[in-house]
Amino acid sequence: MENQIRSRRKALGLSQEELARQCGVSRQTVNAIENNKYDPTLSLAFRLAQVLGLTVDALFTPDA
Repeated sequence: MENQIRSRRKALGLSQEELARQCGVSRQTVNAIENNKYDPTLSLAFRLAQVLGLTVDALFTPDA
């Protein structure tokens, strides 16, 4: 699953640590999601989308 987390996070001037804090997860979790090494739970996907100001559909796209 591809995601727009890194580009959106950087556009908003957030560090991985800050995004992680706002979502209630570790920085390592954010890093793993950004690098497509971990698929977030549905609830975490919604928290990430909310913090980043996007819909889940805009933030995540399935692999073709």
